[in-house]
Parts: sequence; C-alpha cells; structure tokens
Amino acid sequence: MSTGDLVTRIYTGFRGADFRGEEINLIRSPDCLNVWKDYKHTESIRTRPGLELCEAFDEPVYGVYFYKGFTLVHSGAKLYKLSSGAREELYAGLNEKVSNGFIYDEDWYFKDGKHYLKYDGETIGNVVGYIPTTTIARKPMGGGTKYEDVNMLSDYRMNSFLSDGGSFDYYLDVMNIDEDFVPVVTVDDEVIAEDQYEVDYKEGKIVFLYNAPDAPLTDGQDNVVIKFKKAVPEYRETINKTTLLQVFDNRVFFSGNEDHPHMLWHSSLDDPSYVSDLDYYKEGMDTAKIKGMVAGNNALWVFREPSDANTTVFYHTPALDDDYGKIYPSTHSSVTTGCIGKAVNFNDDIVFFSERGMEGISGDITTEQIVGHRSSMVDRKLTSEADYKNMVLAEWEGYLLVCIGNKVYLADSRATFTNENHMEYEWFYWELEMDVICATVKDGILYIGTENGIYTLTDQTANVESYWTTPKDKFKHPHMLKTTNKRGCVAEATGDISVSVKLEDTEFEHIGTYENVTDYFVSRIKRKKWKDIQLKFYTNTRFSLETVTLEAFIGGYIKR
Repeated sequence: MSTGDLVTRIYTGFRGADFRGEEINLIRSPDCLNVWKDYKHTESIRTRPGLELCEAFDEPVYGVYFYKGFTLVHSGAKLYKLSSGAREELYAGLNEKVSNGFIYDEDWYFKDGKHYLKYDGETIGNVVGYIPTTTIARKPMGGGTKYEDVNMLSDYRMNSFLSDGGSFDYYLDVMNIDEDFVPVVTVDDEVIAEDQYEVDYKEGKIVFLYNAPDAPLTDGQDNVVIKFKKAVPEYRETINKTTLLQVFDNRVFFSGNEDHPHMLWHSSLDDPSYVSDLDYYKEGMDTAKIKGMVAGNNALWVFREPSDANTTVFYHTPALDDDYGKIYPSTHSSVTTGCIGKAVNFNDDIVFFSERGMEGISGDITTEQIVGHRSSMVDRKLTSEADYKNMVLAEWEGYLLVCIGNKVYLADSRATFTNENHMEYEWFYWELEMDVICATVKDGILYIGTENGIYTLTDQTANVESYWTTPKDKFKHPHMLKTTNKRGCVAEATGDISVSVKLEDTEFEHIGTYENVTDYFVSRIKRKKWKDIQLKFYTNTRFSLETVTLEAFIGGYIKR
C-alpha cells in the first residue's frame, strides 16, 4: 500500500470491554459504560434497562424470596410477606445482614447467621428438629443398638426398649438429663400417666411405681419408648450462626460459622430439620475461612480463603459406608488458588473469585482439576474495587452479574474466547443508580435489594448515561500519518447519539449530536495527519450501535 491509498475500517460485532490498557482488538472497548447485548432482541450493543421501584422499604433489603405466589422480604430486622398489594410483618429480630433461603418439600427455610426458620405459608418459627431414636432394642438395664445420631437442631431424644416383663427400672443411654422436661413414656403405643413413674434425672432412669411393663406381644419387638430432653445449647447455635447454604444430593449443607470458619455440616436425607452431630467435616488442617459452596460436576465444591498450606479447594462426593451409610468424604483438589470473594455454578461452569479475578475449574472429580482464568478483560478494574470481597452474584439473561456497590460487571456466557488454552468470558460494565445489597431472579426478572427498597431492572425507556469508545486505531499503518475521508463516519444505530473523536494523546473533541436516529447517521469527522484515532458514541438517554464505518487516506511517514 502506498501514499494516497484508502483504508476502510468497519467496527462491528462488538464483544465487550477490555480494561487492560493495552492495544486491544477493535471489537472491544477500552472504556464503555452501561451497555450490553440484549440477545432476545438484537446482536447490537445497547443501553441497559433502567431501575424501576417495585416496593419501597424504610430499612435496607437483605433478601427477596418467592414462595407460594407471594413475596417474602427481609428488610432491616424484620421479615415481611407481600401479597396482593398488602404487607404483613411475619417475624422480627432478624440479623441485619444478607440472608439466604430455600424451598424444600413445600416449606420455606430461612437463614440469616442468627436464626434458622421454617415457614409453611401460615406459621413461621425456629425449625423444629426431628427427634431421633438414639438407641433401639435396649434392655431395661442398658445395652441395645445405636440407631440414630443426636440431632443438633433438637433438644430431645428417644430410647426404644424391649421390655422383659418384670423390670421396674429403665436406664436411658445418657445420664444427667434435663430437669425442665418430664420424660414421656409410652408402653405398647399408650402414653403412661406421669403419676405412674418417677424420674431420676441425674442417673437418667425411669422408675415404674406400680406395674412393670409387660413383655411385648410380638417376640423381639420393642414396646417401651421414652422421650426425654438432653439439650446441648451450642449445637443449635452452631447451625444458627452459619451463613452459607447449598442443597446437594437431597441434603442441605451449612457453613460460614465464624466460630468454626473451616467446617461444614449437612442435614439428613430429605430432612432439613435433622443435622446429625456426627455429620460434619473440617476442610483442611488450618482455619482458613470457607467462602463458598457450589454444587456441580457431580460434587459439592468448597472454596476457602488463601491458605498457608495451599489447601483451599475441596470437593465432596457421595460414598457408602458400612457403619454410617451415605457419607461425603472431603477430598483436597489439585487447585491451590484461594477464594476471597464468592463462588457459584455459572451455566455449568464452577467459578470463584480470587485475588486476581474470576477463576473457573476445568476438570471434574475423575480428572486433575485445573484453574482457568475467566476475567482478564476486566481484572484491573474489578479487583481494585474497594468492596471486592463483598460482592453480590446473580445469574440473569445468560450473564453472571458481579455487583460491588453500584458497580456491575457482566460475564457473558454466550460470548467466550480462548486465551492461552483456557476459556474466558467477554464482559460489560455498568454503574447503577444505587448500591446492590442483594439480588435474585424470578421468571426472568432481576430483583435488586437496596437501602430503600426493591427495584427491578425492567425500564426499557429510562434515560441512562451510556457510551462506547473504540480502541486506538492506527489503521494498519502505525508508522504513517492518516487523514479521514471527508465523506465522514457512517454509523448504523438508533436513538440519540453524540459523537466525539480523539487523536493521539489529546482529549475527546465533540463532533456532533444526532437525535432520533432510526437507521443510520453520518458524522463529518475531518481530521488530518494523525497517528491513531478513537471514536466515542455517547448518550444520556438511550441508544443502540451496530456498525461504524470510517475511512482514511494514508499519508507520509511519521517524523521523529
């Protein structure tokens, strides 16, 4: 190519942001704000939707949940039920922190790091723990077979005895039972009146006063059941103080207790009200905090903060044990990168946030796990956010929204690329009108909890400041001067758009504003003898941008 030749640049197929600060691909932007691809409507980039107030609250919203056709809201220290325009206070005294909830077998369960509540649509209260039968086939003097473990969520237990027809004294499997509860005694399925027996609380013994229980009608079948109280106060408190939840293999896993930062517990099969005092695991030998639990790739993945022992990522898979039944042994993965933010299963990609940005795990439990970085395009900006460790994650419209204060980074699951043999996402960047405290999605609508209420990201006509900046473009000839074609710049776009241009290290200079664009517009950009050029498309209302065409003539060599 020689002097005077014409070079045509077509900027199209826009992919997302690239905040690395280097010479970047023309399909990405070194500086963009509040734009995205709404794949349901267009492949062009466009201004994001605006926020619409759904429900105002006087206190910060820490959780939004949907259950049986109505909305449950954790605002301040209270839980509210919203239904048909009415607001009802359900519970008070909650922890004023971001909460968690899940639905299991038609009931809704709630955790806030202080409570573990159950709501069935009518009644709400602390989860009433299943009462385990800890011993069966027990003789009046003792023995028997250990049957069920102590439930950390219940103060009560039961022993099942095989009566010998003559004994008056029945010894429980523990001593020093609680004196604020009179044991309930059942013989042959009939409850015995309390004046028919005495209780020795210290010895853990029931003494029948007048008649010894008869031998069972069916040989070898237990016929005496005693329910008693033996509370271990720290047990329920341990589960109440957990903040992380994950349902896996029809069980609920709990973690995030600050007093036990590297431990997790799980419920029994199909019963969130039963947490055995033996069903716990310590992740690693040190106390590095568990930051996230994720179900995926046939395992429960557990992510901890960076550890001096480099034991940060573990996984649990179901296994059968002859004595304990189904267990979930902890296995240290080959990944040593620590998690300081959150972790999530994003469209079947197990990802977590390290000091470097978003990481993804390649490989499952049958292979060696390898970390692949996922956020190179936005790391410099993302990881420098002051509240990076306290991010809020939400999956919406094929994007993973990483919310930090009012900043939102969007990983696009439909736009990926290969970088040094691993997959990465394209990203967009937004700034909302207020900070995000919590976020959830229902029927394709994103609900955001803020300081003053719940908002939805649904306003398609709201005025939102947004822009897209092209990279520095040397028009294939970095060593030669260029001059724009006087026919100008042609942009296929819609909306109200202002165009600015920047040469080398100068500031952006406004070229023109084009209102009510419905197809395309022409911007007369007349610039001579430049080395590189950037364009900025800006609006304080709304716009979309599909293609930009700019032509330039090649001039002489740049003089040094």
